[in-house]
Amino acid sequence: MDEAAVSPIDAETKVSERPGDHKDEVRLWLRLFSCKMLIESEIRRRLRDTFDVTLPRFDLMAQLLKAPTSMKLGELSQRLMVSNGNITGLVDRLVEQGLLDRKTSPNDRRAQLVKLTPEGRRVFRTMAAEHETWIADIFADLSPSEIQTLMRLLGKMKSSARKAMLKGDAR
Repeated sequence: MDEAAVSPIDAETKVSERPGDHKDEVRLWLRLFSCKMLIESEIRRRLRDTFDVTLPRFDLMAQLLKAPTSMKLGELSQRLMVSNGNITGLVDRLVEQGLLDRKTSPNDRRAQLVKLTPEGRRVFRTMAAEHETWIADIFADLSPSEIQTLMRLLGKMKSSARKAMLKGDAR
């Protein structure tokens, strides 16, 4: 099957048609973004098809599984980098499904605390195991040494991006 027929042309593909028009750094950024979008799209599809769950719900449950106790909704919204309104909607649906418990904080009546129910932990662990298999499948064409090289280089790139952010904050 023709790959162009399966997915629309992304920005990286458009840039690759005229590489002389763009610096390598721009092309790299577009390649990274393209890979992120492809992987995320496939994970979203598999979560929906296999578990009838959205990626934001999966991510929220992942944060709660890591927490030793319950978490405030505000902390969840910060960790997931979404608005409090988005978190409230996600939590409402997961509470309705019996996967989360929600209660008012005894220390601050304005704050809501949430945690996974035992059923929520069981369901999430099942999804997480499958998710790990999907990620391995997506990266199956990379050798262990290629994965290690990418991890090292992306770590270096992350450090460079943080330095650039600090420079930007200082201006």
